[in-house]
Amino acid sequence: MPSITSEATFELTGLDDPLRFCGFRDQNLNALEALVPVVLRLEGDRVYLSGDRDAVRRAEDVLGHMLAAACGGTQVTPDDVALAVRSTVRGEGRQGIPPTLAVTARGREIRPKTAGQRALAAAIGANTLTFAIGPGGTGKTFLAIVMAVRALKERDVARIVLTRPAVEAGEKLGFLPGDLREKVDPYLRPLYDALSELLEDGTTQKYLERGTIEVAPLAYMRGRTLSDAFVILDEAQNVTHEQLKMFLTRLGSGSKMVVNGDETQIDLPRGHRSGLLDVERLFAGIDDIGIVRLDETDVVRHPLVGRIVGAYDRLSRERD
Repeated sequence: MPSITSEATFELTGLDDPLRFCGFRDQNLNALEALVPVVLRLEGDRVYLSGDRDAVRRAEDVLGHMLAAACGGTQVTPDDVALAVRSTVRGEGRQGIPPTLAVTARGREIRPKTAGQRALAAAIGANTLTFAIGPGGTGKTFLAIVMAVRALKERDVARIVLTRPAVEAGEKLGFLPGDLREKVDPYLRPLYDALSELLEDGTTQKYLERGTIEVAPLAYMRGRTLSDAFVILDEAQNVTHEQLKMFLTRLGSGSKMVVNGDETQIDLPRGHRSGLLDVERLFAGIDDIGIVRLDETDVVRHPLVGRIVGAYDRLSRERD
């Protein structure tokens, strides 16, 4: 631990609910101490800081963002604290803790947890077409569905269309038993899971029955024009150049599209090139198209997942 060279007092001015700021059992303050080499002591409406001068200054900046969010009604979490700390390291502290994008059926506030997720949410909001490229666990699919449900609730769109390629079935689903839903459910289950977390019990099924939410394999998009819809293509690394072109040209008026994929998880048969590999060459610099790359620092599953992804990335680079 560095020698103590500076002390400061942070006033919790305007805070009506300390739990929003401190977290359960002061978990937010504990998270800050774990990330920045300072000692914090909460007494009444003051936080006393001690530590290295630069560390104290950084901690004060983070506490300021935490206080602003808490006073605005946000329940600050350790993930918010971690994001604020990383932002101060990168000189992005002015961005503060991102606003709540949605609230789950259980009351949990959904906000970007990493800088990459923050950039993705901003890109989706600003562009008609957004590509999110990165490894598993970075929240690409979930964040896209959060933005879609939010747009639906705010009546920016009339429906949500979710699709992904059924590569294991070769997009030829006719030989499988059951109706369309039973045929494709195994491939679309992650999309249903995300919807169920965001919507109240029964709401997802009601929307599916009405057509307000449509979940279908990519093969069923051919020949359609998708207007006034929020359209998400998941697992886009498993679509060919021709399939991706077919999907993108389904875009209709009043619609927004998000394409998610992981270039390290291509399952296409040998001899078939992923259309996702050409995205930056084709679309970089075109207005109203956003391309966001996420990496292992954006993995928000178990912390070990980020290290696993990093290990595989290193192996891939060594082989190249």
